[in-house]
Amino acid sequence: MHNLADWISGTVIGGCVGRSTMNGQRSARSSTRSKKRGGRNEPLKKERTKWKSECPMTEGQLRNKRDEFWDTAPAFDGRKEIWDALRAAALAAECNDLELAQAIVDGACITLPHGSLTESYDELGSRYQLPAYTLAPPVNLISETSSESKVADDTQKQAQPPPCRQEFQLRVRLSTGEDVRLTASMADSIAELKKRLEEQKEIGVTRQRWFFAGKLLTDKSRLQDAKIQKDFVIQVIVNMNSPVIVN
Repeated sequence: MHNLADWISGTVIGGCVGRSTMNGQRSARSSTRSKKRGGRNEPLKKERTKWKSECPMTEGQLRNKRDEFWDTAPAFDGRKEIWDALRAAALAAECNDLELAQAIVDGACITLPHGSLTESYDELGSRYQLPAYTLAPPVNLISETSSESKVADDTQKQAQPPPCRQEFQLRVRLSTGEDVRLTASMADSIAELKKRLEEQKEIGVTRQRWFFAGKLLTDKSRLQDAKIQKDFVIQVIVNMNSPVIVN
């Protein structure tokens, strides 16, 4: 069973780099899957799911709720690699990268009968359902900018141990198929590592998207926050066309 990192490197990354050449193959493959299941396969729609939480939640509570779902969903039904693909597609769609989300769905041979990730099927006909909170934040999401939240964050930061500065060789796998070794420490941020990769391979930071365990790594996050160790492999999707802006 392949994990999402290897899968993105192989199937999905190939689609992301040359998406314009996939349209014919994607249409034929989607048609074949639909005939097998007797249902239709719609392209992913731009409309974002709108919902309201019964109890207003903060961004941190929403992240915890999502993590709990993604960590437990594969244990009940379906295949883990499909759950991982859906998780990556949901994240890409929420970041308004619908093209990447569609490439992930097509690469995993996932059928969307309604053009939404809320309901999908794999090649074996297994059904997958995603709750609304995994696809978009609620309309009544609470901002975490209050003074109480700041005090709680400051207290939590003080309780955390200082980041480790010991350096090691971090393995980075590019969507071009090349593996690169970067000198890194657990205290390094993704933004710092992007600049390091740019210096070593002349790949602009705006053309890099870093993934680990199905999650898009933001510029502010550190290796320690993502629990990335020296023996792990980070996937980097390189945009071969125009530069993109990464938050």
